[in-house]
Amino acid sequence: MPPYEPTLRRATGSDARAAADVWLRSFAAALPTVRRPHPGDEVHTYFRDVVVPLRETWVAVVAGRVIGLLVLDENLLSQLYLEPGWRGRGIGDRFVALAKERRPSGLELWTFQVNGPARRFYERHGFFAAERTDGSGNEEHEPDIRYVWRPGT
Repeated sequence: MPPYEPTLRRATGSDARAAADVWLRSFAAALPTVRRPHPGDEVHTYFRDVVVPLRETWVAVVAGRVIGLLVLDENLLSQLYLEPGWRGRGIGDRFVALAKERRPSGLELWTFQVNGPARRFYERHGFFAAERTDGSGNEEHEPDIRYVWRPGT
């Protein structure tokens, strides 16, 4: 495998800071109009204390550097973020395939309504919009959509 081809592996405690950094940069690039409810230090603490040790967290790594992350929490695909410069290279496709393999009975996820690229990405991967909200139930207060994937759909 060439050095530019990312390896997907389970995250370890030493990946938490880098994964949080990817999340922060990706959120800022993909969602510039969405209010981020927590400062960077709280995001780092959350990844260190909750996400990596308590969730099924996967990272994409190139040359020892974390460039993407996938977080599964039961049947919820709760996080899928990539370094902005690594988008469009098939890493997200690989993460979704991994999530479907890990949760063959089905998945669901939430994404913001303003995130057109994410919506198209998930729809291309067989997810369908099951619910729309006005955002009153999320920390960002941003209208969102719950997507669902079931095998055979």
